[in-house]
Amino acid sequence: MKFIHIADVHWGMAPDGDKPWCRQRTQAIRHTFERAIEETRNQKADLLLIAGDLFHRQPLVRDLKEVNYLFTTIPDTKVVIIAGNHDRIQKSSAVLSFQWAPNVTYLMDEEFTSVYFEEINTEVWGFSYHTAEIREPKLNQVQAPGKDRIHILLGHGGDAGHVPIDRAALAVAGFSYVALGHIHKPEVLVENRIAYSGSPEPLDKTETGKHGIIIGEISNLTGNVTSLKFLPMAEAQYIPLNVNVTPATTNTELTLRITQEILKRGSQHIYRFRIRGMRDPDIEFDLESLVNRYRIAEIVDESEPRYDFSRLFAEHPSDMIGFFIQALQKDEMSAVEKKALHYGIHALLLTTDERN
Repeated sequence: MKFIHIADVHWGMAPDGDKPWCRQRTQAIRHTFERAIEETRNQKADLLLIAGDLFHRQPLVRDLKEVNYLFTTIPDTKVVIIAGNHDRIQKSSAVLSFQWAPNVTYLMDEEFTSVYFEEINTEVWGFSYHTAEIREPKLNQVQAPGKDRIHILLGHGGDAGHVPIDRAALAVAGFSYVALGHIHKPEVLVENRIAYSGSPEPLDKTETGKHGIIIGEISNLTGNVTSLKFLPMAEAQYIPLNVNVTPATTNTELTLRITQEILKRGSQHIYRFRIRGMRDPDIEFDLESLVNRYRIAEIVDESEPRYDFSRLFAEHPSDMIGFFIQALQKDEMSAVEKKALHYGIHALLLTTDERN
Protein backbone atom coordinates (compact mmCIF):
# COMPACT_ATOMS: atom_id res chain seq x y z
CA MET A 1 0.00 0.00 0.00
CA LYS A 2 1.53 3.30 -1.12
CA PHE A 3 0.83 6.58 0.68
CA ILE A 4 1.75 10.26 0.52
CA HIS A 5 2.08 12.18 3.80
CA ILE A 6 1.84 15.98 3.83
CA ALA A 7 1.01 18.58 6.49
CA ASP A 8 1.05 22.30 7.23
CA VAL A 9 0.29 23.48 3.72
CA HIS A 10 -1.15 26.71 5.18
CA TRP A 11 -3.20 27.48 2.07
CA GLY A 12 -4.05 31.20 2.14
CA MET A 13 -0.99 32.31 4.07
CA ALA A 14 1.03 35.34 2.91
CA PRO A 15 4.62 34.76 4.12
CA ASP A 16 6.97 37.73 4.30
CA GLY A 17 4.01 40.09 4.34
CA ASP A 18 6.21 43.21 4.39
CA LYS A 19 8.35 42.15 1.41
CA PRO A 20 7.75 42.78 -2.30
CA TRP A 21 7.76 39.04 -3.03
CA CYS A 22 4.92 38.29 -0.57
CA ARG A 23 2.34 37.66 -3.30
CA GLN A 24 4.66 35.22 -5.07
CA ARG A 25 5.14 33.30 -1.82
CA THR A 26 1.35 32.98 -1.43
CA GLN A 27 1.16 31.63 -4.96
CA ALA A 28 4.08 29.27 -4.31
CA ILE A 29 2.17 27.64 -1.44
CA ARG A 30 -0.68 26.85 -3.84
CA HIS A 31 1.58 25.78 -6.69
CA THR A 32 3.54 23.40 -4.48
CA PHE A 33 0.35 21.85 -3.14
CA GLU A 34 -0.83 21.39 -6.72
CA ARG A 35 2.45 19.66 -7.53
CA ALA A 36 2.03 17.45 -4.46
CA ILE A 37 -1.34 16.35 -5.81
CA GLU A 38 0.25 15.73 -9.21
CA GLU A 39 2.95 13.65 -7.54
CA THR A 40 0.25 11.67 -5.72
CA ARG A 41 -1.34 10.89 -9.10
CA ASN A 42 2.01 10.01 -10.71
CA GLN A 43 2.90 7.71 -7.82
CA LYS A 44 -0.53 6.04 -8.07
CA ALA A 45 -0.74 6.40 -4.30
CA ASP A 46 -3.54 4.55 -2.53
CA LEU A 47 -3.71 7.09 0.28
CA LEU A 48 -3.06 10.81 0.78
CA LEU A 49 -2.65 11.77 4.44
CA ILE A 50 -2.97 15.44 5.42
CA ALA A 51 -1.90 15.91 9.05
CA GLY A 52 -3.46 19.27 9.92
CA ASP A 53 -3.23 22.94 8.93
CA LEU A 54 -4.12 22.39 5.32
CA PHE A 55 -5.45 25.94 5.62
CA HIS A 56 -3.75 28.86 7.35
CA ARG A 57 -7.00 30.08 8.90
CA GLN A 58 -10.71 29.31 8.73
CA PRO A 59 -11.18 28.47 5.04
CA LEU A 60 -13.80 30.25 3.00
CA VAL A 61 -16.09 28.23 0.76
CA ARG A 62 -14.05 29.30 -2.26
CA ASP A 63 -10.89 27.88 -0.64
CA LEU A 64 -12.65 24.59 0.03
CA LYS A 65 -13.84 24.43 -3.58
CA GLU A 66 -10.35 25.09 -4.95
CA VAL A 67 -8.76 22.39 -2.81
CA ASN A 68 -11.61 19.94 -3.37
CA TYR A 69 -11.23 20.31 -7.13
CA LEU A 70 -7.61 19.16 -6.79
CA PHE A 71 -8.79 16.10 -4.88
CA THR A 72 -11.19 15.24 -7.72
CA THR A 73 -8.15 14.93 -10.00
CA ILE A 74 -6.94 11.92 -7.96
CA PRO A 75 -10.19 9.87 -7.74
CA ASP A 76 -8.34 6.59 -7.18
CA THR A 77 -6.55 7.96 -4.09
CA LYS A 78 -8.25 8.02 -0.70
CA VAL A 79 -7.69 11.39 0.99
CA VAL A 80 -7.88 11.67 4.78
CA ILE A 81 -7.66 15.09 6.50
CA ILE A 82 -7.58 16.35 10.07
CA ALA A 83 -7.74 19.99 11.24
CA GLY A 84 -4.80 21.51 13.06
CA ASN A 85 -4.62 24.49 15.38
CA HIS A 86 -4.72 27.04 12.53
CA ASP A 87 -7.70 25.60 10.65
CA ARG A 88 -9.41 24.21 13.74
CA ILE A 89 -13.11 23.35 13.60
CA GLN A 90 -15.41 26.09 14.90
CA LYS A 91 -19.19 26.41 15.07
CA SER A 92 -19.15 28.73 12.06
CA SER A 93 -16.65 26.70 10.02
CA ALA A 94 -17.67 26.37 6.38
CA VAL A 95 -16.08 22.92 6.38
CA LEU A 96 -18.90 21.58 8.59
CA SER A 97 -21.44 21.72 5.76
CA PHE A 98 -19.12 21.36 2.79
CA GLN A 99 -19.67 18.46 0.40
CA TRP A 100 -16.30 16.87 -0.30
CA ALA A 101 -15.45 14.69 -3.28
CA PRO A 102 -16.29 10.97 -2.79
CA ASN A 103 -12.62 10.07 -2.22
CA VAL A 104 -12.18 12.54 0.68
CA THR A 105 -12.71 11.83 4.38
CA TYR A 106 -12.37 14.66 6.91
CA LEU A 107 -12.03 13.37 10.49
CA MET A 108 -13.64 16.41 12.12
CA ASP A 109 -14.44 15.05 15.57
CA GLU A 110 -12.35 16.31 18.51
CA GLU A 111 -12.10 12.75 19.81
CA PHE A 112 -10.45 9.86 18.01
CA THR A 113 -12.42 8.50 15.06
CA SER A 114 -11.37 6.37 12.12
CA VAL A 115 -12.18 5.45 8.55
CA TYR A 116 -11.64 1.97 7.10
CA PHE A 117 -10.85 1.33 3.44
CA GLU A 118 -11.61 -2.28 2.69
CA GLU A 119 -9.96 -2.33 -0.73
CA ILE A 120 -6.55 -1.57 0.82
CA ASN A 121 -7.34 -3.11 4.23
CA THR A 122 -6.28 0.10 5.94
CA GLU A 123 -7.81 2.03 8.83
CA VAL A 124 -6.78 5.65 9.45
CA TRP A 125 -7.24 7.17 12.91
CA GLY A 126 -7.18 10.79 14.00
CA PHE A 127 -8.92 13.77 15.56
CA SER A 128 -9.26 17.46 14.73
CA TYR A 129 -8.56 20.56 16.77
CA HIS A 130 -11.60 22.48 18.00
CA THR A 131 -9.54 24.87 20.14
CA ALA A 132 -6.35 26.85 19.54
CA GLU A 133 -4.43 24.70 22.03
CA ILE A 134 -4.59 21.12 23.25
CA ARG A 135 -2.28 20.52 26.20
CA GLU A 136 -3.42 16.95 26.77
CA PRO A 137 -0.99 14.36 25.31
CA LYS A 138 -3.81 12.61 23.46
CA LEU A 139 -1.59 10.85 20.93
CA ASN A 140 0.33 9.07 23.70
CA GLN A 141 -2.86 7.45 24.99
CA VAL A 142 -4.13 5.65 21.88
CA GLN A 143 -3.47 2.05 20.84
CA ALA A 144 -4.10 0.38 17.49
CA PRO A 145 -6.92 -2.16 18.02
CA GLY A 146 -5.54 -5.39 16.59
CA LYS A 147 -3.34 -6.54 13.73
CA ASP A 148 -5.89 -7.72 11.19
CA ARG A 149 -5.32 -4.63 9.06
CA ILE A 150 -2.95 -1.72 8.47
CA HIS A 151 -3.47 0.98 11.12
CA ILE A 152 -2.31 4.54 10.49
CA LEU A 153 -2.46 7.40 12.99
CA LEU A 154 -2.82 11.03 11.90
CA GLY A 155 -1.72 13.61 14.48
CA HIS A 156 -0.97 17.30 14.79
CA GLY A 157 1.22 18.56 17.61
CA GLY A 158 4.52 18.15 19.36
CA ASP A 159 4.98 21.08 21.73
CA ALA A 160 3.67 21.93 25.19
CA GLY A 161 0.60 23.77 23.94
CA HIS A 162 -0.26 21.49 21.06
CA VAL A 163 -0.58 17.78 21.93
CA PRO A 164 2.77 16.96 23.58
CA ILE A 165 4.26 13.81 22.08
CA ASP A 166 6.16 10.95 23.68
CA ARG A 167 7.85 9.21 20.77
CA ALA A 168 8.60 6.12 22.85
CA ALA A 169 4.91 5.67 23.69
CA LEU A 170 3.91 6.23 20.05
CA ALA A 171 6.50 3.72 18.85
CA VAL A 172 4.84 0.89 20.77
CA ALA A 173 1.23 1.92 20.10
CA GLY A 174 0.84 -0.67 17.36
CA PHE A 175 0.38 1.63 14.36
CA SER A 176 2.06 0.79 11.08
CA TYR A 177 2.77 4.48 10.57
CA VAL A 178 2.21 7.73 12.49
CA ALA A 179 1.87 10.75 10.17
CA LEU A 180 2.51 13.96 12.09
CA GLY A 181 2.04 17.66 11.42
CA HIS A 182 2.57 20.99 13.24
CA ILE A 183 6.38 21.01 13.17
CA HIS A 184 7.34 22.56 9.85
CA LYS A 185 10.75 20.91 9.57
CA PRO A 186 10.71 17.36 8.13
CA GLU A 187 11.96 14.81 10.63
CA VAL A 188 11.78 11.06 11.14
CA LEU A 189 11.23 10.43 14.85
CA VAL A 190 11.30 6.62 14.66
CA GLU A 191 12.70 4.95 11.56
CA ASN A 192 9.98 3.66 9.23
CA ARG A 193 7.36 4.34 11.89
CA ILE A 194 6.85 7.98 12.97
CA ALA A 195 7.61 11.13 10.97
CA TYR A 196 6.87 14.80 10.46
CA SER A 197 6.57 15.63 6.77
CA GLY A 198 7.18 19.30 7.47
CA SER A 199 5.52 22.04 5.45
CA PRO A 200 5.74 21.68 1.64
CA GLU A 201 6.93 25.30 1.45
CA PRO A 202 8.98 27.09 4.13
CA LEU A 203 6.79 29.73 5.75
CA ASP A 204 9.21 32.13 7.44
CA LYS A 205 12.89 32.98 7.54
CA THR A 206 13.63 30.58 10.42
CA GLU A 207 12.47 27.57 8.38
CA THR A 208 15.71 26.77 6.60
CA GLY A 209 16.60 23.59 4.75
CA LYS A 210 14.61 21.51 2.29
CA HIS A 211 10.82 21.23 2.46
CA GLY A 212 8.51 18.78 0.74
CA ILE A 213 6.43 15.63 1.23
CA ILE A 214 6.91 12.04 2.34
CA ILE A 215 6.26 9.02 0.12
CA GLY A 216 5.91 5.66 1.84
CA GLU A 217 4.92 2.04 1.29
CA ILE A 218 3.48 -0.43 3.77
CA SER A 219 3.53 -4.21 3.26
CA ASN A 220 0.02 -5.66 3.04
CA LEU A 221 1.41 -8.89 4.50
CA THR A 222 3.36 -7.64 7.52
CA GLY A 223 1.80 -4.21 8.07
CA ASN A 224 5.29 -2.72 8.31
CA VAL A 225 6.62 0.29 6.44
CA THR A 226 9.00 -0.97 3.77
CA SER A 227 9.94 2.38 2.28
CA LEU A 228 9.86 5.96 3.55
CA LYS A 229 11.36 8.73 1.42
CA PHE A 230 11.38 12.49 1.67
CA LEU A 231 10.78 14.28 -1.63
CA PRO A 232 11.80 17.98 -1.78
CA MET A 233 9.02 20.07 -3.36
CA ALA A 234 9.48 23.70 -2.31
CA GLU A 235 9.90 26.41 -4.92
CA ALA A 236 12.16 28.43 -2.62
CA GLN A 237 14.33 28.04 0.45
CA TYR A 238 15.32 30.46 3.19
CA ILE A 239 19.12 30.46 3.10
CA PRO A 240 21.23 32.05 5.87
CA LEU A 241 24.80 32.92 4.86
CA ASN A 242 27.76 34.43 6.66
CA VAL A 243 30.07 36.74 4.69
CA ASN A 244 33.49 37.45 6.15
CA VAL A 245 35.22 40.75 5.46
CA THR A 246 38.70 42.13 6.08
CA PRO A 247 40.11 45.68 6.23
CA ALA A 248 40.84 45.27 2.50
CA THR A 249 37.18 44.61 1.61
CA THR A 250 35.47 47.43 -0.24
CA ASN A 251 31.76 48.02 -0.64
CA THR A 252 31.98 47.11 -4.34
CA GLU A 253 33.78 43.86 -3.60
CA LEU A 254 31.22 42.89 -0.94
CA THR A 255 28.34 43.70 -3.30
CA LEU A 256 29.83 41.48 -6.02
CA ARG A 257 30.52 38.62 -3.60
CA ILE A 258 26.96 38.61 -2.29
CA THR A 259 25.60 38.82 -5.84
CA GLN A 260 27.70 35.81 -6.86
CA GLU A 261 26.46 33.79 -3.88
CA ILE A 262 22.84 34.53 -4.81
CA LEU A 263 23.30 33.69 -8.49
CA LYS A 264 25.18 30.48 -7.61
CA ARG A 265 22.37 29.19 -5.36
CA GLY A 266 19.42 30.66 -7.25
CA SER A 267 17.67 34.02 -7.20
CA GLN A 268 14.33 32.35 -6.41
CA HIS A 269 15.52 31.69 -2.86
CA ILE A 270 15.24 34.10 0.07
CA TYR A 271 18.46 35.11 1.80
CA ARG A 272 19.65 36.32 5.18
CA PHE A 273 23.19 37.66 5.21
CA ARG A 274 25.36 38.21 8.27
CA ILE A 275 28.51 40.26 7.67
CA ARG A 276 31.37 39.49 10.05
CA GLY A 277 35.00 40.42 10.49
CA MET A 278 37.12 43.57 10.70
CA ARG A 279 36.65 46.32 8.13
CA ASP A 280 38.50 49.47 7.18
CA PRO A 281 37.10 52.31 9.38
CA ASP A 282 36.86 54.50 6.26
CA ILE A 283 34.61 51.99 4.47
CA GLU A 284 30.86 51.91 4.94
CA PHE A 285 28.87 49.01 3.53
CA ASP A 286 25.78 50.16 1.64
CA LEU A 287 23.91 47.15 0.21
CA GLU A 288 20.53 48.76 -0.44
CA SER A 289 20.81 48.11 -4.18
CA LEU A 290 21.02 44.35 -3.52
CA VAL A 291 17.98 44.42 -1.24
CA ASN A 292 16.01 46.07 -4.03
CA ARG A 293 17.24 43.62 -6.68
CA TYR A 294 17.04 40.21 -4.96
CA ARG A 295 14.99 38.39 -2.35
CA ILE A 296 17.00 39.44 0.68
CA ALA A 297 14.98 39.26 3.87
CA GLU A 298 17.73 40.65 6.10
CA ILE A 299 21.31 41.87 6.12
CA VAL A 300 22.90 42.08 9.55
CA ASP A 301 26.21 43.93 9.62
CA GLU A 302 28.26 42.63 12.54
CA SER A 303 31.58 43.81 11.11
CA GLU A 304 33.79 45.99 13.28
CA PRO A 305 35.99 48.89 12.19
CA ARG A 306 39.65 48.06 12.69
CA TYR A 307 40.84 51.05 14.67
CA ASP A 308 44.42 51.23 15.94
CA PHE A 309 43.47 52.38 19.43
CA SER A 310 47.11 52.60 20.60
CA ARG A 311 47.95 54.96 17.77
CA LEU A 312 44.77 57.00 18.29
CA PHE A 313 45.47 57.34 22.02
CA ALA A 314 49.05 58.42 21.30
CA GLU A 315 47.75 61.09 18.91
CA HIS A 316 44.97 62.26 21.26
CA PRO A 317 46.28 61.76 24.82
CA SER A 318 44.52 64.75 26.33
CA ASP A 319 41.37 65.36 24.31
CA MET A 320 37.95 63.70 24.15
CA ILE A 321 39.14 60.88 21.88
CA GLY A 322 41.89 59.87 24.31
CA PHE A 323 39.59 60.18 27.34
CA PHE A 324 36.92 58.10 25.54
CA ILE A 325 39.37 55.32 24.66
CA GLN A 326 40.78 55.29 28.18
CA ALA A 327 37.32 55.13 29.74
CA LEU A 328 35.83 52.39 27.56
CA GLN A 329 38.63 50.15 26.33
CA LYS A 330 39.48 47.06 28.35
CA ASP A 331 40.86 43.57 27.75
CA GLU A 332 37.50 41.78 27.68
CA MET A 333 34.58 43.65 26.16
CA SER A 334 31.03 42.58 25.37
CA ALA A 335 29.59 43.05 21.88
CA VAL A 336 27.58 46.02 23.15
CA GLU A 337 30.65 47.63 24.73
CA LYS A 338 32.65 47.13 21.53
CA LYS A 339 29.90 48.71 19.47
CA ALA A 340 29.70 51.68 21.85
CA LEU A 341 33.44 52.19 21.61
CA HIS A 342 33.48 51.96 17.81
CA TYR A 343 30.47 54.25 17.33
CA GLY A 344 31.85 56.75 19.81
CA ILE A 345 35.29 56.87 18.19
CA HIS A 346 33.71 57.18 14.75
CA ALA A 347 31.56 60.13 15.87
CA LEU A 348 34.48 61.85 17.62
CA LEU A 349 36.74 61.44 14.58
CA LEU A 350 34.05 62.90 12.34
CA THR A 351 33.73 65.86 14.71
CA THR A 352 37.50 66.35 14.68
CA ASP A 353 37.59 66.20 10.86
CA GLU A 354 34.84 68.83 10.60
CA ARG A 355 36.68 71.18 12.96
CA ASN A 356 39.84 70.84 10.91
